[in-house]
Amino acid sequence: MIKVGIVGGTGYTGAELLRLFAQHPQARVTLLTSRKEAGQRADAMFPHLRGHCELSFSAPDPEALAACDAVFFATPHGTAMQMAPALVARGVKVIDLSADFRLRDPAVFQSWYKLEHSARELLAEAVYGLPEVHREAIARARIVANPGCYPTAVQLGLLPLLKAGAVDTGHIVADCKSGVSGAGREAKIGSLYGEVADSFKAYAVPGHRHGPEILQGVADIAGAPVAVTFVPHLLPQFRGIHATLYARLTRPVDNLQRLYEQAFVGEPFVDVAPAGDHPETRGVRGGNTCRIAVHLAPDRQTVVVLSVIDNLVKGASGQAVQNFNLMFGLDERLGLQAPPLAP
Repeated sequence: MIKVGIVGGTGYTGAELLRLFAQHPQARVTLLTSRKEAGQRADAMFPHLRGHCELSFSAPDPEALAACDAVFFATPHGTAMQMAPALVARGVKVIDLSADFRLRDPAVFQSWYKLEHSARELLAEAVYGLPEVHREAIARARIVANPGCYPTAVQLGLLPLLKAGAVDTGHIVADCKSGVSGAGREAKIGSLYGEVADSFKAYAVPGHRHGPEILQGVADIAGAPVAVTFVPHLLPQFRGIHATLYARLTRPVDNLQRLYEQAFVGEPFVDVAPAGDHPETRGVRGGNTCRIAVHLAPDRQTVVVLSVIDNLVKGASGQAVQNFNLMFGLDERLGLQAPPLAP
């Protein structure tokens, strides 16, 4: 049994990791850390885990973490880069759900996160954990940077068009919406029910932290820089991301539906919806699925792609477990095979 540690298990992503590993047949969470909640049982904080997790939170201990086979960081930005190097040096595989190892350029990281990167050597080694693009590198990695939620939905939605070289890479629009859980579990006025309910708004229009990650990722797919105008919005719901992507064709494509189906053939967690479909966020809630539909606008030149995920699963903890499975040579579906929740 593979021994798993979770650093920072009191947030939504930490709770999701516990839920997913409760049904994993070859791994067990043996260590769960939180300085603030040390001594409290996880199932007291998260009652849905009663009968599935008997661990108590403990203060982070480097020696105890080093005894794990894998450690997940579900922590604020800046924590993983302080602790991960020592763990990797001792043979522990690390999956970081924060942004510490996502951006390859430390200057870009510092400009967006206002932190100087303290683990540049490990940053150069880290693999970006989007399995549909970097599966082989993930399988060999010692440290994986788990992608952000918006970047996951956007990159997967654009992947077939960019690989085919079929669209104008000088201007693509990513019009994206997220449920409020994307802001984390910390109490914030903007995340209160009374502030979010019965309303809808854009935010961070001048620039969002996921913007440079999206640009880095789509450039990797296309093999050249891609210009993306990314605008996030806040939905009055808890889970889910809906990305509506607009791109202009540069050449005729005989069958967009076939292009997408062939691009994702064999992918266990990308579902290309039937032609003409309009995927909903509730259709992927609780699952590790990215569901994609592709449409051609009436002008016959604009491709409209609809990409939906659960931001806490395929957009965070589920994708982290998928990466974990790949790193340990397991079937990447382990722990993630339950269908989404409905209604």
